[in-house]
Amino acid sequence: MSAIAETASRSQTRRRMRVDGWRWAGRIFLVFMLLYTAVPMIWMLITSIESGFAATQFPPQWWPDEPTFASYQKLLDPQNSVGQDFLRFFWNSLFVSTVTTILSVIVAVPAAYAFSRFSFPGRNFLFFAVLLRNMFPAVIFLVPLFILMRVLGLMNTHGSLILTYLTFGLPLAIWLLKGFYDNIPVQLEQAARIDGATRFQAFILIVMPLSMPGIIATAIYSFIGAWNEYIYAYTFLSKNDQLTLPVGIQRFFSENTTDFPGLMAASFMMSVPVVVLFLVLQRYFVRALTEGAVKH
Repeated sequence: MSAIAETASRSQTRRRMRVDGWRWAGRIFLVFMLLYTAVPMIWMLITSIESGFAATQFPPQWWPDEPTFASYQKLLDPQNSVGQDFLRFFWNSLFVSTVTTILSVIVAVPAAYAFSRFSFPGRNFLFFAVLLRNMFPAVIFLVPLFILMRVLGLMNTHGSLILTYLTFGLPLAIWLLKGFYDNIPVQLEQAARIDGATRFQAFILIVMPLSMPGIIATAIYSFIGAWNEYIYAYTFLSKNDQLTLPVGIQRFFSENTTDFPGLMAASFMMSVPVVVLFLVLQRYFVRALTEGAVKH
């Protein structure tokens, strides 16, 4: 018996060592990925507080001798031309991304619910046809959409970007939300219908709270996609007062020189809304999961 117990103990020890090895490998990988994503942000922030000369010298300084926030002051000062342009570009991006996000949620929520709950002729074909656009690179649609926007008279307007971002964002948004609706038991809606609620009331009171994590994920995806898009904004917009941030930031490049501190400061400030949005909504994401579990 002692030999059998000793053999079992050794086997359990080897199994534990294998598990610990994979666990440490996962931790090392996570640290590597953290450094891979954090180091460029840190370097961008450091460059933004350097002077123009310090930002271009070689070897580079890991920390400036005299940190300065002149680039940020210039960007946020509406009294100078650089600040006026940056604030206008920032507002344009915020407007386009917010409207795109709201419309994406408004359209994707009922569409995904219909695909999840209703049966109708051509349902599967239509659902996979929605995803067909994601099989092709976005640049393929550049010329056709350019012609369409010119015919519709939407060139140099934010409406052209909003319609385009909806076209590209809705397929994945509908796909994500349908997965959440499929995991919500239909018996909950049936119980609400028995208690006298209409289908719409059951959807608002039962399905919507339980699907809030999916709605939040869809909103984040739509906002980030619209906020960072460059190709279509560069093609559809040519007026300075209509440009968005990804296009407007290129104004820091010139033929003879580049304002690297200003470019890095603008890039860092461009990343702030996305980070803040994710950090704020992450709390509601976890809260929605907890409330959904209680409602079940």
